[in-house]
Amino acid sequence: MEEPIFYGDYSFNTGKLKQFSAWDYVLFAAILVISAGIGFFHAWRDRNKKSLKDFLLAGKNMGPIPVGLSLLASFMSAITLLGTPAEMYNYTMIYWWIGLGYFLVIAGAAHLYIPIFYNLKVTSAYEYLEHRFSKGVRTAASCTFVLQMILYMAIVLYAPSLALNAVTGFTLWGSVVSVGIVCTIYTAFGGMKAVLWTDCFQVCMMVASLLAVLIKGGIIVGGIEPAWESARRTNRLLFDDFSPDPSVRHSVWSLVIGGYFTWVAIFGVNQAQVQRAITCSTLKDAKLAVWLNFPGLCLILYLCCFIGIFMSAFYEKCDPLKGEFVTDSNQLLPMFVMDILGDVTGLPGLFVAGLFSGALSTISSGLNSISAAILEDVIRAYFKKDLREDKARLYSQVLALVFGAICLGLTFVASQLGSVLQAALSLFGMIGGPLLGVFSLGMFFPWANKWGAFSGLISGLVLMFWIGVGAAVVKPPQVKALRFHTNCNLTSFNNATVALIMDNSTSPPPPERDPTYPLYTLSYLWYSATAVLTVIVIGLIVSFLTGPTKPSSLDPRLICPLCDHIFPFNLLPEAIRKPLRFGINHEGKNDKASNNDGSFDDVSVDPLNGKPKKDELEKPSSGYVTEEKGKKMYDVSNVSDKNQYDESERKESKDSGKVDTQL
Repeated sequence: MEEPIFYGDYSFNTGKLKQFSAWDYVLFAAILVISAGIGFFHAWRDRNKKSLKDFLLAGKNMGPIPVGLSLLASFMSAITLLGTPAEMYNYTMIYWWIGLGYFLVIAGAAHLYIPIFYNLKVTSAYEYLEHRFSKGVRTAASCTFVLQMILYMAIVLYAPSLALNAVTGFTLWGSVVSVGIVCTIYTAFGGMKAVLWTDCFQVCMMVASLLAVLIKGGIIVGGIEPAWESARRTNRLLFDDFSPDPSVRHSVWSLVIGGYFTWVAIFGVNQAQVQRAITCSTLKDAKLAVWLNFPGLCLILYLCCFIGIFMSAFYEKCDPLKGEFVTDSNQLLPMFVMDILGDVTGLPGLFVAGLFSGALSTISSGLNSISAAILEDVIRAYFKKDLREDKARLYSQVLALVFGAICLGLTFVASQLGSVLQAALSLFGMIGGPLLGVFSLGMFFPWANKWGAFSGLISGLVLMFWIGVGAAVVKPPQVKALRFHTNCNLTSFNNATVALIMDNSTSPPPPERDPTYPLYTLSYLWYSATAVLTVIVIGLIVSFLTGPTKPSSLDPRLICPLCDHIFPFNLLPEAIRKPLRFGINHEGKNDKASNNDGSFDDVSVDPLNGKPKKDELEKPSSGYVTEEKGKKMYDVSNVSDKNQYDESERKESKDSGKVDTQL
């Protein structure tokens, strides 16, 4: 097939980049206004609802569709929209395999992790760690999560602004500040319900913008067949790398298995996702909301992949990086959009609206989840145990505002991180991986104790930061797709650019490598799996050295029996599966009553020392506790009922010859 030559006022023919029009700025402003409007509408409509449950959990009466769309929007951000097409351009099509990893992620999150959190009725996912291990483990994990989300939000906010500014002249700090401020305000005042509904709107904007780019790009390139042939010529057509070598950046195994551990750390145990899932009115709806993510994830993933294929074919004979049109591959998609859509008034603005919709949804989700984590895991856990609902809501709003300002202040860090897709997924592996490890240690290994959890979490974080930072400094070489410059219109470039384009010199030989170099070549997709393995192995070793927890002493709601959930083990006879539950009786475990306020504090294990509780009732921070005397139910948080209960106790003591006047 004849190689393509594209005529027209494209950048590689004119030597100039197109700029945004006034209408493009109008569309960008419109998305900010609409998003803020949704937030303020819910803030005004729920102005008389002062409870924390309404603010952080949307009243726990949301349907699966808005929750599913919000789950999708939270981490399918501008980073995915910019990074995935750049991945297709720079490397090969093997990244498509991560779609299979998404299926495993959704299955694991919906059936292993989310049911635990939902049945415990927690607000912060890290409450689980206090009940399973100790308050210290809970606090350490929660603070680690806050660090992860602040860094991630900084990348999400800064990366699209920088890319658009470099290519189109779109105001850099104007977009950073305006998006950051609007997002912070509607999250702080509208709460979870505002975040959920704005996320729904923003997902629609993302998909619409991707479809516009895909359709126009396909028309200009000539359809999928010429694009596929271009991929073949440039060595991008690779789907069958089954190498088990963990240093291979992308292989089928790293994308499916490594991708599972990377993404289940997000959908399974990340506070932003757990908090959304438990806003559903039933566990069935929560599972459905998680499963609705799978088609959505695949839709956005493969739209971005096809856009990357068309973009690669369009620039096959004039590499924008070689021609210095752009300085970073994250800027390729905005350049492609301006080349193919620049002559259609408003369509570049639609792309900008979709791109920043991704940023808005991620930042709003992050701010809401951070405020919940800090409130529940730090303020209420240590300083204000009996905080009133209205005051707790106010604290959450202030926290959202404060961390929004911190996120704005940290945006400069993102400019040092290179490929935004790899940087974001590396961050999930380096920080999210150890967090997934400590939750998995608690849920799947009943012998683990708090010392094992502490040791595993710290060891996992130290190891992964060593590998991640080392890889960022050393930067191991990676094989990239072929790039050409034969169709660049050299008469439109200055002499310096022409010299750079024609420079075919090879890279200098790599310097001598120290013995730790192979550690830094580990594919970033294996970071999370490596962290989980480290946390579990070290956690179990330390637990057995310091005295393992007796499985039968644990509340069964804290443990997930893998043999009952994972195919094909769940098909085994009961006689085989029973020993695999290690003496824990899971029958009817979720039928136990919880407090009216949704808190969970009647576990059979003391959260501070891991020992079985005595026959006593633990008083909750708020809500009601009930005791049964025969067929009569007494609310002992009610003065009248408590007096009746005490009287009943005294009568029984008198009848049995005992003197006992205390509850």
